[in-house]
Amino acid sequence: MKRRLAAALLLLGLPGCGYALVGKGVTTDASIKRIGVPMFKDTTGRAGLDQKVTQRVIEELLRRGRFDVVPDAQGVDAVVEGELVGYHAVPVGFSGEDAGRTQASRYSITLTARVRYTKVGAPEPLWSSDSFSFRDEYEVGSDPNIYFDREEPSMDRLTTAFARNLVAAMLEAF
Repeated sequence: MKRRLAAALLLLGLPGCGYALVGKGVTTDASIKRIGVPMFKDTTGRAGLDQKVTQRVIEELLRRGRFDVVPDAQGVDAVVEGELVGYHAVPVGFSGEDAGRTQASRYSITLTARVRYTKVGAPEPLWSSDSFSFRDEYEVGSDPNIYFDREEPSMDRLTTAFARNLVAAMLEAF
């Protein structure tokens, strides 16, 4: 009987022990039901990147299932505005010397954006970052003509992961 009482008291004390789940759930204003995501501005010069990123952010917000998401800033409760400020493909791996030449065999691509998530009418954003970035890598075969074929699927992976992490940063308590 004493053991049961002690166990019950121990269980009652657990919620106050200092442990808690962090980073779970949406912490955004409950009054936000409709979010506008206008086309991200693009200063990178990478063709179609603005469309891919904007579409992936919209898809990720819709995946959350809590919001109506529209591609403009009219008639919404909150707006996600973004500007793509950096897209860099940099060689990070090299093949051995072949006839006296070293060739890049692995590339890293990094996407950086300036993003503001603002409730309409609020003076300060709910969340913002001047340098939100994400990185991915891809292999290049020995044929340099394959470079562009591999870059495109990698850019698709990059924009999807970028959007997933961006929406998580905007909406979740991390």
